[in-house]
Amino acid sequence: MGYKNLQFPKESVFLVTGGAGFIGSNLCEALTDMGYTVRCLDDLSTGKQANVDLLIDRPNYTFIKGDIRNLDTCMEACKGVDYVLNQAAWGSVPRSIAMPLLYEEINIRGTLNMMEAARQSGVKKFVYASSSSVYGDHPVLPKVEGQEGNLLSPYALTKRVDEEYGKLYHKLYGLDTYGLRYFNVFGRRQDPDGAYAAVIPKFLKQLMNDEVPTINGDGKQSRDFTYIDNVIEANLKACLAPSEAAGNAFNIAYGGREYLIDIYYDLCKALGKEIEPNFGPDRPGDIKHSNADISKAKKLLGYDPDYDFEKGIKLAIDWYKENL
Repeated sequence: MGYKNLQFPKESVFLVTGGAGFIGSNLCEALTDMGYTVRCLDDLSTGKQANVDLLIDRPNYTFIKGDIRNLDTCMEACKGVDYVLNQAAWGSVPRSIAMPLLYEEINIRGTLNMMEAARQSGVKKFVYASSSSVYGDHPVLPKVEGQEGNLLSPYALTKRVDEEYGKLYHKLYGLDTYGLRYFNVFGRRQDPDGAYAAVIPKFLKQLMNDEVPTINGDGKQSRDFTYIDNVIEANLKACLAPSEAAGNAFNIAYGGREYLIDIYYDLCKALGKEIEPNFGPDRPGDIKHSNADISKAKKLLGYDPDYDFEKGIKLAIDWYKENL
């Protein structure tokens, strides 16, 4: 259960791209806590300097400010690295609809640069962030790998292309690649600010400030919200997975299903607030319902998530109360 007892060779070196972001910084923190050498590569376009400052004094942590769109930067960062955890990407479905060219450059070409650098550097495992958005308009729940529909956004397309490159790099070049289809990750250090902020931290901050949040749509959309520690576990277990599991993409979630309107009122109750939300239009490109079958990750990666939504949201609320 969990990840804290997982063991790698003592001299192992991890490269976390996007390591100043929400998921990446949590990975860097977990790995340095475990005593491993960690390099963080981030251009700080969406990552936070504060997430770097949190770890910069640790002797086993190094920060490289650089852009994955630059192959030379990727090559330099991969020198002597055993495991790459590629989290560098731009998220947000609506923003990708507004900025498709930038998403292609960062999420596709940037990821390809990292795979190529990892291949040339003899990296043992290349684990990369994919997304539940690759399921598109496929109506069946739960979502099962291999049953994908029509894509609904440039963001989803970039992640699907990354998965295809992951397959090819394993098949053609023998690079062990593992794609992790994240389902609505939440937890400590997730940014509550900005037009494209994730819903849980955004609602929490607004409610704590006695503001009236807006729910896009009717609030009856459902998500498989996934606590950050489950995602850390998935990344590290992918690094320990057999080569037979490489070239695949895996659902990374808890396997639950929460309705947005229910979460909203749960947050109100936890914060002692009685604030009725506004309701806005549906966001373009959004999937109505999302719920993961995680049996493939359990079988091939040994993934066994500890944190259901109730356990995770309590920890997240406590963190935001202390840090906002």
